[in-house]
Amino acid sequence: MGHGPARRPRRRDLVWFAAASSLPLPWVVAHGVGGMGASPELISLLAGLAIVGGAFLLSFATELAERDIPQSLALLVLALVSVLPEYAVDLHFAWKAGEDVSYAPYAVANMTGSNRLLIGFGWALVALVGCRRQRTNELALDPRQGLEIRFLLLATIYSFLIPLDGSIGLFDAGVLLTIFALYVLRAMRGGADEVELEGPPALIDHEFRDLGRRIWSFALFVFAAYAIYISAEPFAEGLVHVGRNHGFDEFLLVQWLAPLASESPEFLIAVLFAWKGRASVGIGALVSSKVNQWTLLVGAIPIAFALSSSGFDGLPLDARQTEELLLTSAQSLLATILIADMRFGRNEALLLGVLFLGQLLLPSTEVRWGFMGAYLLISLALLLGATPARRRSFVGLLRPGGFLPVGRGREG
Repeated sequence: MGHGPARRPRRRDLVWFAAASSLPLPWVVAHGVGGMGASPELISLLAGLAIVGGAFLLSFATELAERDIPQSLALLVLALVSVLPEYAVDLHFAWKAGEDVSYAPYAVANMTGSNRLLIGFGWALVALVGCRRQRTNELALDPRQGLEIRFLLLATIYSFLIPLDGSIGLFDAGVLLTIFALYVLRAMRGGADEVELEGPPALIDHEFRDLGRRIWSFALFVFAAYAIYISAEPFAEGLVHVGRNHGFDEFLLVQWLAPLASESPEFLIAVLFAWKGRASVGIGALVSSKVNQWTLLVGAIPIAFALSSSGFDGLPLDARQTEELLLTSAQSLLATILIADMRFGRNEALLLGVLFLGQLLLPSTEVRWGFMGAYLLISLALLLGATPARRRSFVGLLRPGGFLPVGRGREG
């Protein structure tokens, strides 16, 4: 009887681990026998499930590895692993665009979709769940997240300049990768709490000694990376063919369905943190992911395109891609201003969620420009007079000396 409470979480963790491990298996088997002549719909489904399962396993492997590798290396590995599923799909499109320029819109679609989904759905959902569980209208973020917020602001400000020459070029890649490198270097200087494992990683850590844990971490990483590697191209190509075969807008399928598959594990883990009363941890993880995607992922796209095309031209942007990129920048700016004072409230989360849902359901040029204007006007209103404390915090982010936290000004 006394062991009942301990067994239930272990049983639940074992179920989670088994489910995540089994998701890639159907496509691994199908890929091994040449796809079995499957339809694009079935290929997209199986490959998409493999990416979801692989992303979960990557998160388990990374958490386990944090027990055994230096903090600085852990930070770098975490930054890379968090965007690996997105990399696999987006860089496939960027590489294909170097061979066939008609694929260029898909690279931008996947990148902008994943970034807007992360904020409009991920940030908002975690904040709403956290507020409900903690019976509060406002969540306090960890002051250390000021580092991520500052670099997110820098990348966002630069992102408005990217479309000016009609492409995402190698110069843009250099700037964004420099921002990412500076972010990693600054993060290495900070302290870190001891890792507290939960879920399947905690189960593995409890059941195996150090050597066993390291073997499991390595094996999970290799299997997950392989599953994502063999799934990215068929999943991406399958979505394009499904759109063409059924009259769907393949741009929208690539923009929203592909990121939803690759981001879902991260969203679920963040929501679970919020459900357990640790919403600030969940939001912090999503803010860090946004920095990685907005710098490292975007910066890698023109590099992949240049390598594939054997040239130095940037990934071309047409009118729609320019609108999508500017809309994503405007959303990022508003979100950064909303959390600049290290607080994130229920109403602010609803604002981001409603704006995201509106531009998602009404995908027209006029709507994109309208929502872009709404994001910018609300940002301007917040900075000019709505919340003086937030304005001071925002200015502090731009100071060379670093982040200036003044979030407590709102409590009075």
